[in-house]
Amino acid sequence: MKRRDFLRVGGAVVGSAAIGVNAQSQGLAGPQDITPLIREVTGGRKAERADIEIEIPQLAENGNSVPLHVRVKSPMSADDHVTAIHVFAERNPRPHVATFHLGPQSGRAELSTRIRLAGTQNVTVLAALSGDRFRIGESQVLVTSAACLDETAG
Repeated sequence: MKRRDFLRVGGAVVGSAAIGVNAQSQGLAGPQDITPLIREVTGGRKAERADIEIEIPQLAENGNSVPLHVRVKSPMSADDHVTAIHVFAERNPRPHVATFHLGPQSGRAELSTRIRLAGTQNVTVLAALSGDRFRIGESQVLVTSAACLDETAG
């Protein structure tokens, strides 16, 4: 390869990478404070950081469809069960991603789904339990190709 060809190809690679990063960063909002959303769900009660397993890839190539598996430790009896599982993504345009309603008939407090993520961020899971108790957990996800871009920003 000639030196000119090498410089041309190298410049094209660096330039296209810079354009891609710039295009993603223009449509992405910074992380939002999801504390008010969590407070709204919990009614101001304190959420315990325990007994929630979040399985989500640490590195997601495409934010359009990121697999998520959540397991909450609970006997799922009539007296002690998970009533709802809430999923939050702090950089999404709508950070309250999903709510799943459960009951003792569910058998297990476990779910699998796919979510969209607008770039690298924390995914927070809040479990509401009977007796007005709450548990919370979070996981960091690095997204290389963001979804949920706000194309009106600019």
